[in-house]
Amino acid sequence: MSLVLNVLEQGLLFALVSIGVYITYKILDFPDLSVDGTFPLGAAVCAALLANGVNPILSVFVSLAAGAVAGCITGLLHVKLKIDSLMSGILVMIGLYSINLRIMGKSNSPLFNFGNIFKSFELNVGELRLSPIIIILAFVIVAKIIMDLFLKTKRGFLLIATGDNEQVVTSLGINKDNVKIMALMISNGLVALAGGLTAQYQGFADVGMGTGVVVMGLASVIIGVSVFQKMSFVKATSLAIFGAIIYKAVVAIALQLGLSPNDLKLITAVIVIIALAANNKGGIFKRKKVMKGGVLANAESKGTV
Repeated sequence: MSLVLNVLEQGLLFALVSIGVYITYKILDFPDLSVDGTFPLGAAVCAALLANGVNPILSVFVSLAAGAVAGCITGLLHVKLKIDSLMSGILVMIGLYSINLRIMGKSNSPLFNFGNIFKSFELNVGELRLSPIIIILAFVIVAKIIMDLFLKTKRGFLLIATGDNEQVVTSLGINKDNVKIMALMISNGLVALAGGLTAQYQGFADVGMGTGVVVMGLASVIIGVSVFQKMSFVKATSLAIFGAIIYKAVVAIALQLGLSPNDLKLITAVIVIIALAANNKGGIFKRKKVMKGGVLANAESKGTV
């Protein structure tokens, strides 16, 4: 039971990253690699504030603001300096590595001796400590509700429209560049928020804790979309959340089967490959059937499942 609880805690923590990645990759169609830098940025900012006696809750929201600023810089590099979207994210990610070191003053910052959100109250059932998952779930639910409401607003529709067709948005007299910057700020803000919470949850912040975060976020999004895409009643944010939990569960199962923690990145890569192949309309997992004349056609195109 403790393993299940641990998976849920880590999955919900990473759900915030997954929602952020969903905004840029799935809605905006923007390959934002700065996520690998904003996740440890949130952790670094939170660690520095906690070390100086700042309130733990305030610390995570300052982390969110720091991530939003980083996302804004990525957007400005892309829309104002006309730097390629991929390169903009890479440049910010590289720059944030040094900034994170400056903020923490060292590569690793232990937080065990400082107060944090998860020490604010205790709720135990037998040997199970339930307070962490309640706190994490509260943050995820609030973030989900806010994002669901936002996507129903005019700005939310503009964000979706910009990802679908920039020309249509421009023809309406809307500045698509501002929409992109806004989306990147929201996305990286959520990722940094997750970084701040993760630092408090783990009890330390490390400058290298963001390595591979964007790939893991993508894996979560792809898994969520692949598993629940036919359930029209499931909202986009829910897809991201469920995908993150499933991803963490798969990783936990792999480790329980005896795979080394050193193989975690390899496990992630395999999960992404399988999810992408399954989600690809032309992938090997799509059932096909031979029609008259030897023509192959997707079973789905003929109304079969």
